[in-house]
Amino acid sequence: MITAALIGNPNVGKTTLFNLLTGSNQHVGNWPGVTVEKKEGFVSENVKLVDLPGIYAMDTYSNEEKISKAFLESGDVDLILNIVDASNLQRNLYLTMQLKEFNKPIVLILNMVDVAESKGVKIDYDKLSKLLNVLVVPIIAAKGKGVDKLEELLAKGDFLETYNDNNSHYHNILHFKSEAETYKYIEEILSQCLTYTSENTTTISEKLDKIFINKFLAYPIFLAIVYFIFQFTFSWVGQPLADLLDSGVNDWLVPHIQMVLSGTSNWFKSFIVDGIIGGVGSVIVFLPVILTLFLCISFLEDSGYMARVAFLMDKIIRKMGLSGKAFIPLIIGFGCSVPGVMSTRTLESEKDRKMTALLVPLMSCNARLPVYLIIAGALFKGHESIVVASLYALGIIVAFLVGILFKNTIFKKDDEPFIIELPEYKLPEVKSLAIHTWEKGKGFLRKAGTIIFSVSIIVWVLSNFNFSGMTEINSSFIAAIGKFISPIFIPLGFASWQNTVALLTGIMAKEVVVGTMGVIYGGNLTKVLPTVFTPLSAISFLVFVLLYTPCISLIATMKKEYGGKMAIFSVIYQLVLAWIVSFIVFNGGSLILRIF
Repeated sequence: MITAALIGNPNVGKTTLFNLLTGSNQHVGNWPGVTVEKKEGFVSENVKLVDLPGIYAMDTYSNEEKISKAFLESGDVDLILNIVDASNLQRNLYLTMQLKEFNKPIVLILNMVDVAESKGVKIDYDKLSKLLNVLVVPIIAAKGKGVDKLEELLAKGDFLETYNDNNSHYHNILHFKSEAETYKYIEEILSQCLTYTSENTTTISEKLDKIFINKFLAYPIFLAIVYFIFQFTFSWVGQPLADLLDSGVNDWLVPHIQMVLSGTSNWFKSFIVDGIIGGVGSVIVFLPVILTLFLCISFLEDSGYMARVAFLMDKIIRKMGLSGKAFIPLIIGFGCSVPGVMSTRTLESEKDRKMTALLVPLMSCNARLPVYLIIAGALFKGHESIVVASLYALGIIVAFLVGILFKNTIFKKDDEPFIIELPEYKLPEVKSLAIHTWEKGKGFLRKAGTIIFSVSIIVWVLSNFNFSGMTEINSSFIAAIGKFISPIFIPLGFASWQNTVALLTGIMAKEVVVGTMGVIYGGNLTKVLPTVFTPLSAISFLVFVLLYTPCISLIATMKKEYGGKMAIFSVIYQLVLAWIVSFIVFNGGSLILRIF
């Protein structure tokens, strides 16, 4: 068995190549002792591929660099596959020079050669191979071109024969004293194997950056893009499709199921219609909205614009004592807080990692979206996009204020420098967008089929039984639990036991809030909720859902990443924060209404 290590800088197509080479023959775990993701796969029966974290150098400042260096030093690696951006060789080859010191056979994979050609850069692959003493394979991973040659090379194992015949062939006999000396050596090599066919050195990305990160236009453009995403998701595509699906569930599926079950007992009919369909169905109808939102986010990520947003936000985030790089985990948190917290590993300092992890849950993840939409659709018909956008904005504002508070209290340390690579702009591949969108949507469906399904059944049982047996919902177990806790929410305007129970079950997963309401209230929530909430109490409830205790998955992730004390602190501080902000919203709104 040959073990090959795949390594390269971030944003050079490493993940794309790994997926092309291994297909479905891969699995993901964590490296021993740390929570950095470990991906392994098999190219063939006798070639195992280990995908190392994306790094810029072997300086061992971060966990990713330490892991990569330790793995290459372990002696279990037969081959290093070093993938580089062919259009930016000067920077990428810095890592290559460090990899040569491990005395392993190296295959230098030049990805994005089409981008290099579009910049007028012509590469002499044979000369580059000879000067660096490595095998060079040019590919275009995004289009799958050249990957077959790499697979053929791995299958034959010729690199091992070359290495065994001439052991010094792969050695780096030069020992550079400084970073400047290393780059000088790289420049000497590139001057001999690169030629420029075009005098125009201004690339399309550079032209676009003059617009998208222009100091006057950048922020208006960013706000316009955010507005477009919300309109596309909640007005033009996502919400209309969700309405069609909701109509199909409530106007066709439920009556059809009721007709089929007409000869069965009332409790069984209630279990199927109110328990399962009412719980899971209330959430699943929002799948089109979530898929549409993920499609937009994936487009921004794949296009290269998201890195520019992090660059733009650096000055603002500095106010909280964080670098602009912390904006990326925060943005990921809009999709799901769990990967958002996990991505804080990429931040350099312990202060930045912990502080960002505590702020990520304040970003409104997609799990809260069904709650926003069902309540906004019931009480603010025609203004759903404004309500949802306001909640997203409030989460950002609160996170900013909490960040400033943390900076001046529990995280009093020096700011970290901001270093980020701005990748080339590119038009995302339709297939890639579809895969990314579906992968995220599949997670939502999986949650609907497991957690939400299970909680819906539990809620139905608790809402239909007490110690005496089957009973009315007002005297059930769940009513007793809700009535015990509900006084806490009297100052917030939504103290009914039903709402209290929905919030309690929402700790399992935020989508469950809607599922629980669907089970407890029964019927069409769009018609029921206006009798339960006033517009002001509905806003107070939504604010509480936005900010309160994260889901059980995130609590477990926080404990795994940063320990039990920080997980407990996260739970308590968010619960207190949600109560305070909702109190201000409800009572401040009531005061304004009385005045005017």
